[in-house]
Amino acid sequence: MAHFVLIHGMCHGAWCWYKVVALLKSAGHRATPLDLGAAGINPKQIGELDSVLDYAQPLMEFMASLPQHEKVILVGHSYGGVIISLAMESFPTKVLAAVYLTALMPNHHSPIATIVTEFFKTVEEPILDFQLLFEDGSENPPTHAMFGPKSMEAKVYQLSPKEDIELAITLLRQGKWFMKDLSKESLLTKEKFESVNRIYIVCKDDLLIKESLQKWYIENSPATDLKFIDGADHMPMFSKPQELCKCLQQVADKYN
Repeated sequence: MAHFVLIHGMCHGAWCWYKVVALLKSAGHRATPLDLGAAGINPKQIGELDSVLDYAQPLMEFMASLPQHEKVILVGHSYGGVIISLAMESFPTKVLAAVYLTALMPNHHSPIATIVTEFFKTVEEPILDFQLLFEDGSENPPTHAMFGPKSMEAKVYQLSPKEDIELAITLLRQGKWFMKDLSKESLLTKEKFESVNRIYIVCKDDLLIKESLQKWYIENSPATDLKFIDGADHMPMFSKPQELCKCLQQVADKYN
């Protein structure tokens, strides 16, 4: 059986995996959802995060704690794709495979900021009450983000159960982009990052990271394998948890 390590997206936390964790465990797998820095119930506040590595610290510490022989399947949702990429670079021998779930997926040729900028291009017009904050001035990239109830219901959770939207409204925390850090050239290398099998799961009804952008990420950084989930919004762990777990089971069967 496989050990899945589940990494949430911007503003979310380990809580968003509760359905997937139950399904994976019932299938006999191990599942570890983590709260990143200043996310979920992590005690840090967003102002205490000085770098993207501060944000990624819980995952990095977890990977470092694994026995040398143990390998895990990393699953990164949305902005979590950035964070699992950093873990792949630091611990390539401990990663059996990496799953990008309608996620930002970088390559080793360009700064990671390139793929975040590509996402920004798709949200130039305000999306209801989705907030992009510009603490470094409007001439520079956004520094923070926060979803509002209207944008969540219309663009992020539009196919998800209403009770999960209400859950998210009570638990979301402000997110941070770390664009200065992600603009550095040397964060990912061919020798380490590219040595890990990468699987991309396309969510065809995602209105936040649209299918066209997901395909751009795949073309920009070709994955080892592709999977598709019909009828999934940006939160397939809520809108299509069984289908998502089937995809993860297929990854475990192939790479474990």
